Amino acid sequence: MKYIKDKNIVIGISGGIAAYKSAELLRLIQKQDANVRVVMTHNAGYFVGPLTFEALSGKPVYTNTFEKGGNTEIRHIQWAEETDAVIVAPATANIIGKIANGIADDALSTFLLAVTCPVLICPSMNTNMYEKISVQRNIEILKKDGYFIVEPASGELACGTSGQGRLPEPEEILDRLIYCLSPKDFKGKKILVTAGPTREHIDPVRYISNPSSGKMGYAIARAAEHRGADVTLVSGPVNLEPPVNITMVNTVSAKDMAKAVFDNMENCDIIIKTAAVSDYRPKEAAKQKIKKGMDEISLVLQKNEDILFELGKNKKNRVLIGFAAETENLEKNAKDKLARKNLDIIVGNLVGERSDEEDDEKSPVFGMDTNKVVFFFRNGDTEHLPLMEKDMVAHALLDRIADLDKG
Repeated sequence: MKYIKDKNIVIGISGGIAAYKSAELLRLIQKQDANVRVVMTHNAGYFVGPLTFEALSGKPVYTNTFEKGGNTEIRHIQWAEETDAVIVAPATANIIGKIANGIADDALSTFLLAVTCPVLICPSMNTNMYEKISVQRNIEILKKDGYFIVEPASGELACGTSGQGRLPEPEEILDRLIYCLSPKDFKGKKILVTAGPTREHIDPVRYISNPSSGKMGYAIARAAEHRGADVTLVSGPVNLEPPVNITMVNTVSAKDMAKAVFDNMENCDIIIKTAAVSDYRPKEAAKQKIKKGMDEISLVLQKNEDILFELGKNKKNRVLIGFAAETENLEKNAKDKLARKNLDIIVGNLVGERSDEEDDEKSPVFGMDTNKVVFFFRNGDTEHLPLMEKDMVAHALLDRIADLDKG
């Protein structure tokens, strides 16, 4: 389910100071089990030498238009035919102008003229250069011609100025590469995802919550966006960067989250509720910090609205997915929740630290990048997944939802 696994990716590097970031980008792509080659302009070699990329990729770096491949084929034609996607990072004003106007006078521009696969252009230059009318005109030409533009970030630039023109971080470029190569089987679908914990304040500085990191929900939102969905992510307080190209709604309490979900549910085709919502909240929250005094104090709790239950009551034709983190009796508790809340699938897992007496079903899932889950389906089927990265769990879940839709 790594959609760039075994793909042939070419990184094109032109002569900008941000060329050093391309080395990290190469390593990130390799970690996705993809094959990476590098094409460099002559000027790029002034910033980072070809030997760096040869060492990292384990392959020759293409710098000369008149070099030939090992089988005597002309290299820019051979590589173009074998490549699944190209990333030009950094893309200077010069290379952008060449691509937009069909100029082929060096290894990179000649190679790009021969490729037919998706090409991601990552502009990186001084802010004034980036904002120049001619550069913007060339970028618009590239967009119309079907190139995918990864918009530059804003911030302090190497030239000492501050503004738009920074090369996006390698992680963001990788994310957009995965988007380009992912199937778009959820195109036209609106998906609502909830993620993270909620906080129920006892006083201004204390609250009831849980250790949910939000990683599972964010992974699902990211995977759904990669596969073409229009995604709204309703999130409790987490320390995660929002996925790219989604609608983000930040909440704190269960009451906040309920309002956000109900406000955004109407036009949704699929709702995936991964958030760990507090079942109870203090009946009365103190307006000032509660001072230490008595040896014991009592806290009266009242029940929060059950968001998933209410969604099930008003489900209509939507696909509704829930999550069940249990410490015991996973199958019984998950199936009960599946039925009571009118779900299509519930994703269950046993949480907590393993002990010597227990098997390996329990998983310290909170805050981890991996998860071990069981899918319980409305028709009574059950599917056990092995321990895997949460991104892979997200795609597995979307695959099952796609199967439901076909049925």
